[in-house]
Amino acid sequence: MELILNKGSGIPLYKQVKYAITEKIRSGELITGFKMPTERELSERLGISRNTVSAAYKQLEKEGLLISRQGKGTFVAEESDQILREDSQERIMHLVDTGLKEALDYGMEAKDFLHLVEERVNEKLDLIRKASAVYIECNTEQARYFAHQIEAGTGMKCTPLTISDLIEMNDETRLLLYKVKVIVSTFNHVPEVLEYVEGFGKSVLGVAINPDLKTMVRIARLSPDTKLAFVSISEEFKTKVQQTFMSAGLNELDLVYTNTQDPKELASILEERDQILVSPGRLRNVKELVSEDRVIPLLYNLDEGSVATLKQNLLELNIV
Repeated sequence: MELILNKGSGIPLYKQVKYAITEKIRSGELITGFKMPTERELSERLGISRNTVSAAYKQLEKEGLLISRQGKGTFVAEESDQILREDSQERIMHLVDTGLKEALDYGMEAKDFLHLVEERVNEKLDLIRKASAVYIECNTEQARYFAHQIEAGTGMKCTPLTISDLIEMNDETRLLLYKVKVIVSTFNHVPEVLEYVEGFGKSVLGVAINPDLKTMVRIARLSPDTKLAFVSISEEFKTKVQQTFMSAGLNELDLVYTNTQDPKELASILEERDQILVSPGRLRNVKELVSEDRVIPLLYNLDEGSVATLKQNLLELNIV
């Protein structure tokens, strides 16, 4: 079990550990009955104090996601799936009820409490909308795609950058990094990004991405003798897709990869293939050459939980 923490983010480490474990349970990486590392093992692995891990475990036990069995260890609880699927509206209603009770206890009218809540929510949303971020990926295509998803999910302006941009670090990139409030990247790139942006005084927040499930199911249902092509912009995205297919057990596909920009060469490759997998950045090119029924857009999506956590982190860091 690998957890990635950002020790310079300003977010308490026990909360980062709690969030990371919760997301792994949510994604199915940690299944019911999985035995968690001991507090000492995990603290040594992450280079943090045992008390920090203990605080995270206690919070997760309190929420019903983990269960501690005397003399045996700590495990992912059987009820964890149900708890994570539980209607979030009920939890929020409980918080509203508690807030209303507190307000009435202090002599506030119910209508004034409602106005106060509305005012506070609008204030927070406005702060996020005024914030700015960069999203950093290993390839231009995904950097643009996920920056757009972050904008849509948070309302915050987000500019795409690549790891190569950080390595080159020209004046334009340097100025952009100084201006933005926060830097966002996928969890696996966070340690690398932290090295390149050291000295800018910015928080680096991680998000998770997942391949679009419907697309993967559609590919898995294709006949074994289907001839496929995958068209993308960058070599890096091609490598990511290869890794995704291997993880999904689809490494036996009859698949040809290409990122050629030559229309004639591309047309020649596509003519010999039955179905065409296409990254978002090449969709227009491919649709000009083949019928739409042969095209399968290959999409990745930001994890919804990551977007929610990102918004929460923005508010907790008080950077918006």
